[in-house]
Amino acid sequence: MVLLETLVVVLGVALLGALAVVVKTRLFPMPESEEPREDVAEYIAMMVSVLYAIVLGLCLVSVWDTRAAASDHVQAEASALHQTYLLADALPDDRREPLRAAARTYADHVVEVEWPMMAAREPLDPAGWRLLEQLREEGEVGDSATVSEQIAAQEVLAQLGYVDDARRSREAAAQERLSPVLWAGLIIGGVLTLAFMFIFGIHHTRTHVVMVMGLAGFIAFTALLVHQLDEPFGEMLGTNPDAFTRYFA
Repeated sequence: MVLLETLVVVLGVALLGALAVVVKTRLFPMPESEEPREDVAEYIAMMVSVLYAIVLGLCLVSVWDTRAAASDHVQAEASALHQTYLLADALPDDRREPLRAAARTYADHVVEVEWPMMAAREPLDPAGWRLLEQLREEGEVGDSATVSEQIAAQEVLAQLGYVDDARRSREAAAQERLSPVLWAGLIIGGVLTLAFMFIFGIHHTRTHVVMVMGLAGFIAFTALLVHQLDEPFGEMLGTNPDAFTRYFA
């Protein structure tokens, strides 16, 4: 559905660009005495496009780094939680199943409750932290435990420390956004790039229409791409919860 909406927007912008060319040609036709300046238009458009490409590159690098970091945090959190689940085998009999159940409950909460909230950029409630604290409590052993069981309990606490760190990073990544300055540069640069296509006269209307349609559609596509990547837990290009569902299906 998101892909279809993207295609509709790109096509709509391209058609608007074509309509603008037709309107401009009808209302402000180029005088017969004026020589076509396709070479000048091409040169100026190339210079503007280069500057726009720099801004676009900065935007893409910024949002891609955020998305990649979010994916790394999710993988680290899920992996540490899975290690905690496996370490339950080395704990006393009365601690094994409670720890496993607590790990499954935490994973289910992340996937079913927190993921939609992160996709909507809503702040997470403290329920996840309470579940993590419950995990710590379930991983504790008494003085009657053997040396190997106490060592396993210490490793459980260490893995839960990794879960804690990755969780904090995941929450922070869910709230990160592309700088408004870069967004302004992306939008203004796209408008200027298109505007230069109308300043200079081009006698061949069909060529002008094709050029504007292609450029307008591509600019719309790149803006939508940046927007999708700017949502690190979004539906289309965001990180998915497969790391948790793979371990705790």
